[in-house]
Amino acid sequence: MSHPADKNDNSVSLADEDGVKRILAETMLGLWSTVNNLSRLTPSKRDRYRVTIFGSARTDPSHWVYQDVRRMTRELAGMGCDIMTGGGPGLMQAANEGAQEAAAAGLIQNIGIRVDLPFEQAVNPFVGQSFEHETFFTRLHQFVLMSDAFIVAPGGIGTVLESMMIWQLLQVRHLQDTPLIFAGKMWQELVDWADVQMLRPGFELASPEDMKIPRCVDTADEAVAIVREHHARWRTGQTQGA
Repeated sequence: MSHPADKNDNSVSLADEDGVKRILAETMLGLWSTVNNLSRLTPSKRDRYRVTIFGSARTDPSHWVYQDVRRMTRELAGMGCDIMTGGGPGLMQAANEGAQEAAAAGLIQNIGIRVDLPFEQAVNPFVGQSFEHETFFTRLHQFVLMSDAFIVAPGGIGTVLESMMIWQLLQVRHLQDTPLIFAGKMWQELVDWADVQMLRPGFELASPEDMKIPRCVDTADEAVAIVREHHARWRTGQTQGA
């Protein structure tokens, strides 16, 4: 008499290494398909306006850039904008600190979206709500899903990675009407490099419109002004949609 399990032609023995690998690969791809499908669901109305600040984890609180970022987010939070960062030290902490200073009435959310790194401290003390990720990819996906504007402060390789991904998503219109603001002279030089190298006549690697996506500013005040204008349009849309 055959065992009932023998009738299951789809079963794979754990001793079948290739079969196990195939099932794992199929399952992972299926999970990604599910996540991608769920991410298509968007609210008809966003109740909160969130600004993400990308920037260096290495900047000391005594540095003038730290103080500028702190002042900038204090002003943004005063407008009613939630503030989101990577939740770590440096300019991320500066942004969360500024948001906390402006949130006496408890009207805004002060969010840190962290990734587990062996050499970085725990979430900074100014974060009000934190999310933990094990990979940069899922973390960046959460930033994309939750943000209405991005401000890129001075930063290193991680900040470049984050800002380039947002730039690319805006280029292919997976993000729309989402300001990407590069604050600081170092970013203008990056955009100038991209303009020269990617728009060489006869060897174009991008379009001229792509170079206009990031808005480069020298000061925190200019960054706030761009967000203020976009935030005002968002509030108008909220009122009309009510």
